[in-house]
Amino acid sequence: MSIFQSLIKKEVLHLLRDFRTITVVLAMPVVLLLLFGFAISTEVNNVNVVAVVEQHTDGTRQVIDRFRTNSYFTFKGIVSYGEVENYLRKGRADAAVIFRTEDGKLKHQIVVDASNATMAQTSTAYLESVINSGTAGLPVVTNTLYNPQLKSAYNFVPGIMGMIFILICAMMTSVSIVSEKETGTMNLLLVSPVRPRTIILGKLVPYFLLSCIILILMLVLSYTLLGIPFSASVINVVWVTILYVVLALSLGLLISTIASTQVSALLVSGVMFMIPVVLLSGMIFPVENMPLALQWFSCIIPARWYISAMRVLMIQQLPVGYVLTEVLVLAGMTLCVLALAIKKFNVKK
Repeated sequence: MSIFQSLIKKEVLHLLRDFRTITVVLAMPVVLLLLFGFAISTEVNNVNVVAVVEQHTDGTRQVIDRFRTNSYFTFKGIVSYGEVENYLRKGRADAAVIFRTEDGKLKHQIVVDASNATMAQTSTAYLESVINSGTAGLPVVTNTLYNPQLKSAYNFVPGIMGMIFILICAMMTSVSIVSEKETGTMNLLLVSPVRPRTIILGKLVPYFLLSCIILILMLVLSYTLLGIPFSASVINVVWVTILYVVLALSLGLLISTIASTQVSALLVSGVMFMIPVVLLSGMIFPVENMPLALQWFSCIIPARWYISAMRVLMIQQLPVGYVLTEVLVLAGMTLCVLALAIKKFNVKK
């Protein structure tokens, strides 16, 4: 058995002995995917609606019937204008639709409880679509591409993958190497005839294989439980993710050359990756809606480019040619970070 294989075997045995860490690492992607896929949703359901009707017409009856049959709304009945504020204040209604007839034309006004701004905006859009769907004039036909049912899971899955791989790969790699520094085994390896590159590869390969297992697990859950359409683009998803994993491992190696203790490695990994990935990568908030300065800053966050590529490959199922920019940026980051990490690792020797 070669020295390289011995290093890999040593690291694998170290991982397998730490049963709690392995359990957390494998359970975290499952829990987050299920949580964001089913429990956390940007969709608005069961909106309590009341109506104020000054004069009943065929148009008002049709709209009210659509409220009654729409799964997004719970129609609470017709009330007087003076009762609207009382219903909203006591939480008996989330929105009220007031119908008036002016100059022979039916007009409407929407009054909504905006204490929850996100819910208010979404509810208003839903109400407008229901009211206008049966109005006279040219019919409006809306086609929703790539996500016909508007499932929020389609939006969160690429973001969860971007966050999981950057955290697990970077944190586990950095903590593993720093722990060997603290115990003194890294010094023994560095003074041995083994090349630093061999030591680095021996440390990274087991975590790369663990990341591949996590990738398979996440893809299976995404395509089965969350209902993301399966297509031939999964091959592109795999190799772009592998590139991203190598980048994350390189970042963990770089952190290990800076941090002196396991606690500092965890803190650096958390501060550098957790907050920027969640807030500035486009995982939750669109990058295009951020101030220009933050848009430029987000360009140095690897997860931004990976999440953007995954949305094109997984959700839109387009060829890899549509994400060449993202792939080239990730490849450039990988080369730069890996070169810097190896250089600093050699200097430490």
